[in-house]
Amino acid sequence: MIFPEKRHLQLPGPTAVPPRVLRAMERPMISHRSPEFAQLVADITADLQWVFCTTHPVYIINGSGTAGLEAAAANTISSGERVLVVVGGSFGRRFAAIYQAFGANVETIEVPPGKAVDPQQVVEALTRHPDTRVVAVTHHETSTGVLHPIEEIAKVVHRHSDALYVVDAISSLGAVPLQTDAWGIDVVVTGSQKALMTPPGLSMIAMNERAQKRMEGSTAPRFYFDLRTYDRSLRNNEQPYTPSISLFFALNEALHMLHEQGLEAIYQRHVQLRDAFRATVRAVGLGLLAEDAIASPTVTAVTPGNRDLDIQQVRKQLANLGVESMDGQDELKGKILRLGHMGYTDALDLLTVAAALEMALIHLGVKGIAGVGVAAAEEVLLHV
Repeated sequence: MIFPEKRHLQLPGPTAVPPRVLRAMERPMISHRSPEFAQLVADITADLQWVFCTTHPVYIINGSGTAGLEAAAANTISSGERVLVVVGGSFGRRFAAIYQAFGANVETIEVPPGKAVDPQQVVEALTRHPDTRVVAVTHHETSTGVLHPIEEIAKVVHRHSDALYVVDAISSLGAVPLQTDAWGIDVVVTGSQKALMTPPGLSMIAMNERAQKRMEGSTAPRFYFDLRTYDRSLRNNEQPYTPSISLFFALNEALHMLHEQGLEAIYQRHVQLRDAFRATVRAVGLGLLAEDAIASPTVTAVTPGNRDLDIQQVRKQLANLGVESMDGQDELKGKILRLGHMGYTDALDLLTVAAALEMALIHLGVKGIAGVGVAAAEEVLLHV
C-alpha cells in the first residue's frame, strides 16, 4: 500500500514544498495595500536580490515561469528586432517561440539533445548577425538535464555585441551558482516552483540598468506584463495588481529557509545529490543523457543504456512504488525519464529513490542489482 501523502515528488517541477512553507500559506489574508504587505514585499525583495546575487530590482509577477519569460521578452525588444536564442531542448524552443510571438526576428543556435552550447557558436552567430539586440539562453535545459555555460556566454556576448543577455534560470536559480551582476547578465528569470521550494504561481525577473533602459524604449505590446508598471510600484514596496498573497507568504518562508542553509551549502548539496543519483544510475546499468561535465545538479535524464527495456515501464514501476518522475519531451518523449533532485530534497530522499529504482528494475526482470544502486549512492553521500 502507498499512502498518497507519502509520495515522493521527484519531478523537474513542481517540486515538494516544505511543511513550514505550506503552513505559512495558512496565515489570514491581508490587504495588498497595507503597510504589512509593503514590509513583506521589502523583505522578499531583499532576499531575492541575495539569491539572484544582484543589487538591481527583482520584479515578482503572478504566473509560472513561462509568464516570466514572456514578460522578459515583451520588455526587451521591439517588433522586427533580431534575437538570438540557444535551443538545446524543449524550453529553449519555447523561449524562441515567445520572442517570435512578440514580433522578433529570431535566429537560433540548435544544440543536439544532451549537449551544451559552445560559446564559440554564439560568437559565430553574433558575427553573422551584428544587429542582434538580445541573446537568450536557458541556463538549465530542463528537458535534457544539461547545464549551459552561461558565465562564459556572457563574456562573448558583451565582447562581440551590445545585445542584452537574457537568461532563463527557472530550474537553476537557488540550486546552482549564478552571479547576475558579477557575470554581466542583464535579465534573469526564475519561477517559484523549483529550487525555491514554493508552490507554482510566481515568477521573478531581475533587470539591470541596461535592461531597464531598453525596457523604456521597447514598443512590444504589453499591459499586465509591462515591467515599467512593476518598477514604479516596487519603489513603494507595492504590487501594481492584486498579487497571490498566500504565495508571497510561502515564498517569504522559503527564502528564510535558504538563508538558514546558506547559498554555498545549498549549491554543494545539489551537486552531491546529482552525483549520488548518477552513481546509482550507472550501478544499475542504465544510461545518462548528459555527460558529467555538463550535467545539471537539479534534474537528471536517464536512458535505457544497454538494457533492453522500455524506460517508460521503469517510470511506471517507480510510480507504483511512490516515486514520481517525468517523461521526456518532444523528440525525447518515451525515450528518457527525468528525475528532479532539487529544492526540498536531501540525502535520505535520494537513497529512497535509489532503492526504488533498484526495485523497479527488479520488477521488470533485471537480476543481480539488489543493493548496488543504494551502495553507489551511499559511497558518494558519505564522502563529502
